[in-house]
Amino acid sequence: MKKTGKKVKKTQKKREKGLRGKDVLSVDDLSAKEIARIYGLAEGMKKRPGRYRSSLRDKMLALIFEKPSLRTRTTFTVGIKQLGGDSLVLTPADINLGKRESVEDVAKNLERMVDGIMIRTFGHEICLTLAEHASIPVINGLTDREHPCQALADFFTIAECGKKLRKAKISYIGDGNNVAHSLMLAAAKLGATLYVATPQEYRPLAEIVSRAGELAARSGATVVWTNDPIEAAREADVIYTDTWASMGQEAEAGVRRSILAPYQVNGELFAHAKASAIFMHCLPAHRGEEVTDAVIDSRNSVIYQQAENRLHVQKAIMYELLR
Repeated sequence: MKKTGKKVKKTQKKREKGLRGKDVLSVDDLSAKEIARIYGLAEGMKKRPGRYRSSLRDKMLALIFEKPSLRTRTTFTVGIKQLGGDSLVLTPADINLGKRESVEDVAKNLERMVDGIMIRTFGHEICLTLAEHASIPVINGLTDREHPCQALADFFTIAECGKKLRKAKISYIGDGNNVAHSLMLAAAKLGATLYVATPQEYRPLAEIVSRAGELAARSGATVVWTNDPIEAAREADVIYTDTWASMGQEAEAGVRRSILAPYQVNGELFAHAKASAIFMHCLPAHRGEEVTDAVIDSRNSVIYQQAENRLHVQKAIMYELLR
């Protein structure tokens, strides 16, 4: 009874105070207005970081890493410090979720010690369970199903590069993975046009395609799946790709390379896009596989700007959830 009552209280708190105390486990947890609010705040933080340097003073964020990380660990660690707070990194050696200690018990311990949790893990259910049992905000730093912070930073970057989200053709080409899922949901929320080109074997999850379709019908977005990379690339304003074998899929790497080879973003494919098109990749990149050096190192590439914007958008998310 006590657990149920606490969860109702948490829900009421979210409803009363907007983003404060909310979990961000999926792009679908945010409305278009809330995303716009995050973007406005991120833009201000990027331009005038000093204005926010004490905004999360004394706030502590636990960072749970079941997967290795460069950008996620750096941007969350640096980000909360720039806002006046601090972070604590917890690795499998420290907690070993679900094995040494249950996810529920980890949630109940951490809610009494820190102000929020960021988790980067494998199964999405782990993230959901942690959020269900913790009364403090939980942020999905990556699961096998979604990568919401990445997609939110990506659309922020697209707009920052001068592309109008409701007019630009954005094309994701490659594996229909967690990044593709979050991009589809973000595009559908924001009224954007997104083409996702993957082989049939690696198409996005049916439930994500269905949900993106529902959201697109409300927002006026266009979200299209195709198995034709040229159709996706034709007259595109943005070409986006990701690694073909994510962490945990190493045993499939050879098969994946064979099936996904026609989806490589190279000069020939990129030539179908507009001359002003930008190239994006969430990194790390396997050069010579999903993308060639000629594209990733070209003047059209904005991959490092894109990576940097993880910092600013995540700072805005932390500010909104933890202040």
